[in-house]
Amino acid sequence: MDLAYSEEEEEFRAGLRKWLASVLPALPPRPDPRDWPARRAYDCGWQRGLYDAGYADVHWDASPTRRLIFLEEAERAGAPYVGANFVGLLHAGPTIAAEGTKAQRERWLPPVLRGDEVWCQGFSEPDAGSDLASLRTRAVRDGDAYVVTGQKIWTSHAEVADWCELLVRTDASAPRHRGITWLAMPMDATGITVRPLRTLAGSTEFAEVFLDEVRVPVENRIGEENDGWRVTMVTLSFERGTAFVGEVVACRRVLAELARAARASGAWDDDVLRRRIGRLSAEFRALWRLTQWNVSEAEASGGVPGIGGSVFKLRYSHARQELYDTAAAVLGPDALDLGREWNLDRLSSLSYTIAAGTSQIQRNIVAERILGLPKGR
Repeated sequence: MDLAYSEEEEEFRAGLRKWLASVLPALPPRPDPRDWPARRAYDCGWQRGLYDAGYADVHWDASPTRRLIFLEEAERAGAPYVGANFVGLLHAGPTIAAEGTKAQRERWLPPVLRGDEVWCQGFSEPDAGSDLASLRTRAVRDGDAYVVTGQKIWTSHAEVADWCELLVRTDASAPRHRGITWLAMPMDATGITVRPLRTLAGSTEFAEVFLDEVRVPVENRIGEENDGWRVTMVTLSFERGTAFVGEVVACRRVLAELARAARASGAWDDDVLRRRIGRLSAEFRALWRLTQWNVSEAEASGGVPGIGGSVFKLRYSHARQELYDTAAAVLGPDALDLGREWNLDRLSSLSYTIAAGTSQIQRNIVAERILGLPKGR
C-alpha cells in the first residue's frame, strides 16, 4: 500500500490550488443554508464553474487518489461543498458510471457534471430504514415501463431534484435481497407528491415522497431486474467510502478553530477540555490515514470503495458528534444560540450515526465481513 502522491498528482494539486485562489474571491455570498431552492442555484452555479475549468470529472472519471486531492484542496481553500449536488455527484453518478450502460452514462452523467440536473435519494421507507432490504415500494412491469407505488422517507434533496435514485421491489416472492431493482425516476412524472421534512436546524433537505402509479421507463433501470441490491451496495460503498472525505478535512479545520477559541476564552485552562481536543486531533488524523488507505484499496479494485468504508463511516460519525459536543463546551451558554458558529453543525451531526446506514448496521458489516464473525440468529 502506497500512501504517497506521485509527481503527476502533486502537479494536479498545485494547479488546483492556483485555480481555487483565483476564483474563490469572486464568488457571490452564499445563500441561507436553509433555503434549498437558492442553494440549488448556488451549488449548481459552482458545479458549472468546475465543469468549465475541467475539474468536474473528479467524482468518477478521475482516479480515486485524484478525487481525494480535489476534495482535500477544495475544503482547505474554503470552496463550496457539493450541497444540492451531493446525491448526483457522490451516489447516483458514480453508480451509473460503474453499473450503467453506455447510453445511460451519456444521458445522465454530463448533466450532473455541468450542474444542470440534481438528484435525490429514494432508498429509506417508514418501515425500511436500517433494514433497507425490507422495502415495500413495488414496481410492476407494464410493457416498456414500471408502474411504481409506495412511499419513501428521508429522501435527500427531493424538493429541488430532477431525478431520483429509487429502490423498488419487483419480485415480492423472491428472497428479500433478490427482488429489488434500482431505477432512475424523473421527479416531474405524474403521481409523485413531495412533502418536505423540517429538521432541528430548520432546513428541509429531506422529504417524504409518495408514489401513486408512477410510470418509469424500463430503460431507466440500472443493472438487471431484481439485481438492485447488488447495485445498491455499489452506491452505498461510495456513500460510506468517499462521500465524507471533504468533511474530514472540514472537521480538522474546525478543531483548529476550536482550539484557538478555547485559548481566547480561557477555556483552554481546563485540563479535561485540552485532553478532549488532543484526542480528537488524533482521531481525525487517523481517519484521514484511513481515508487514504480506503482510496488506495479502491484504486487497486477498479475505483469502487470496499467494505473498509464501513469502518470509516462508523468512527467518523461518532468523532463528528464528539467534535461538536466539545464545541458546545467551549461556547458555554452560547451553544443555545443557532446564530453562533458551529451550533447548526452540532444539530446536523446528530444524524450522522443514522444516515448512510446506522452505526449498528456498520458494526454488523465490520463484524461479519471483516472480522468473520457469525451472523446473529
